[in-house]
Amino acid sequence: MSKDKNGQYRDLSHRDGNVGMPDFNDVPEQLWRARIIPTNDFEYCASVDGSEIERGEFVVISTRYGRDLARILGPVTDKAGVDAENVRLIVRKASDEDIVRRGNYEQKEEEAYSVCRGKISRLKLAMKLVSAHYMLDEQKVMFFFTAENRIDFRELVKELVAHFKMRIELRQIGVRDESRVVGGVAVCGRQFCCHSLTDRLKPVSIKMAKEQNLSLNSLKISGPCGRLLCCLAFEHEHYSAERKLMPHEGVRISFEGVNYKVTEVNIFARKIHLFGPEGRRMEVPVSRLSRKNGGGWVIQPEEEEA
Repeated sequence: MSKDKNGQYRDLSHRDGNVGMPDFNDVPEQLWRARIIPTNDFEYCASVDGSEIERGEFVVISTRYGRDLARILGPVTDKAGVDAENVRLIVRKASDEDIVRRGNYEQKEEEAYSVCRGKISRLKLAMKLVSAHYMLDEQKVMFFFTAENRIDFRELVKELVAHFKMRIELRQIGVRDESRVVGGVAVCGRQFCCHSLTDRLKPVSIKMAKEQNLSLNSLKISGPCGRLLCCLAFEHEHYSAERKLMPHEGVRISFEGVNYKVTEVNIFARKIHLFGPEGRRMEVPVSRLSRKNGGGWVIQPEEEEA
């Protein structure tokens, strides 16, 4: 979006190379979080005309692919991590016609998916089709796919154009993005984090699993996409902050003249387990721990009940 000579905002989402990239100099005062219905992208969005918007309302916004239907999740109260360049324009409130059209497109997308998948099989292309998507306000069909290597799909595009008689766009995405688009149930019994919480996929490392005392068995710490679980990254900050308040495993702590070794740190129970000579064992709450001036740990005596 940009301003014209009269100071009015203009939507430039129809121009190639400028799809869904509004020109906000600052983060708008009224900011909303929205979920794009077909692609499951989560976006920050704003209306420049000050329209009243309610949670759960359907709107049409300019996305990175073009105009699409979105549902408002709620207002954004913490704008610290929001960049103005990532704020999308709310083009209009969705009309009944927009919602009906989106519903009709869902059936057409199933047919488009079947057609494209058949052509991929016939052309023997080493690619996996993920989804098909009709744009709301323009004659364009998008196909998302995964592949291990670069694919020459020029012949496929020619056949798709000849079949659909409209603009065709193919987008290669990663396996984690596939899970975000398609969705599913994770090992915890809830929907995938990338599908239900956010599409901002953070880097995940094996170090995060170690800090959370998880088994390093790849089958237990990997999602259906084959990559490390997204929740490891979401919970990493909490674990890191809590661990700074507790001693690490292997640290030795002296209490009442006996030298103990920390054998387990339970972050959720906020307790540590100690093992001493002659099989002595202790369980101490974090509230009884404090640091010496030199950095070592001290166990405070247990308070007597009044």
